[in-house]
Amino acid sequence: MSDILSPPLQSKPQVTSPSTTKRLLSLDALRGFDMFWIVGGEELVHALYNAWPNGPLGIINSQMDHKVWQGVAFYDLIFPLFVFIVGVSLVFSLTKAIEVNGKAAALKRVFFRSLLLYVFGLLIYGGISKGIDGIRWMGVLQRIAICYFSTSLVFCFFKLRGMIVAAAALLLTYWALMTFVPFPDVRPASASPQEITKHNGFTNVAQLNLSSTTMLHGQFIPGVNLANYVDQKYLPGYKWDGTYDPEGLLSTLPAIVTCLLGVFAGLLLRNPNVPDQKKVLLLAGAGIAGVALGFLWGLEFPVIKKLWTSSYVLVAGGYACIFLAAFYQVIEIWQWRRWCTPFVWIGMNPISIYLAFHFVSFEKLANLLVGGPVAAAFGSFGPVVVTLTIVLLMFAFVRFLYNRKIFLRL
Repeated sequence: MSDILSPPLQSKPQVTSPSTTKRLLSLDALRGFDMFWIVGGEELVHALYNAWPNGPLGIINSQMDHKVWQGVAFYDLIFPLFVFIVGVSLVFSLTKAIEVNGKAAALKRVFFRSLLLYVFGLLIYGGISKGIDGIRWMGVLQRIAICYFSTSLVFCFFKLRGMIVAAAALLLTYWALMTFVPFPDVRPASASPQEITKHNGFTNVAQLNLSSTTMLHGQFIPGVNLANYVDQKYLPGYKWDGTYDPEGLLSTLPAIVTCLLGVFAGLLLRNPNVPDQKKVLLLAGAGIAGVALGFLWGLEFPVIKKLWTSSYVLVAGGYACIFLAAFYQVIEIWQWRRWCTPFVWIGMNPISIYLAFHFVSFEKLANLLVGGPVAAAFGSFGPVVVTLTIVLLMFAFVRFLYNRKIFLRL
């Protein structure tokens, strides 16, 4: 799994330029920073805000939830940032694998790791415990696996120009499909709701009018758009949003571009002919341009995470470039490294902490340690104490693995 989620580089500080080191500590730290919000950071902010609602955390707290539909909050950037980092990482790992073992062997490893990661994704959502109809075929790890596999193929068989063409083609094709291809208006005529959501009671495709002869196109309403229709019609098993999935079939196409954007950043970082300070400036400039172009495109093709719209790809990819530029500047160029050590612990073992987060109840363990009378003694800050303990247990877990050089690799 290290080849997917962390490049095979060396983590200790080096005297030489970051371009020639065997490990980019900044990339590990950024990966860990990203994972931190998934495995406890978000809940810690919510707990602090609930304990102190009149404090200065209102704006930060509002950024710790996904937008209901359109727009972008900080938490909407977490998943695409991770996919972006996968792209950065595979530049280093695949280049080395091809040089050492050849392209055929490298592709074989890509296939095996993608398949294993996809299976892990199935298991996280219950596997077959709920029957065949209860399997979530498209989920978070499943999307990462597909993006990693597809991007690796593009990276192995195309040069930079071909990769750029592939990225542009995917974004434009997805926009054209979503805008111009007609699909049936599956909303039941008797109810005629504006949206098809679980909130409105739609939890099964049998509730929809899939035989409707009323055709629509260019719609971006929850449950009433081409991507959601494809899921409603063709995606079997359990769907996260009732009749469709935010990690669904059609929206995986632009998600691959998010990974390709990471490849472009990785190629820049790996280029020894570009000075390190210039790399930061290029990343930051590309990031700002991506955010601006994404929101501009969003005027016509809305920025929607649950559809992974092309405009959202540019916005999220732009912010990812800015994050990477900031981490590279601080950690690799300024050499300020002590502060990021806990993030490196997480970033070196992302799959371990992600699986532990889903299969181990850190919350129960935290309540055993500081719940009940201990938490009650802190009044309204009791939940903060419990949540903080969960986060500390997470850090203790990855620190234990890191110190003993235990890294889960697929």
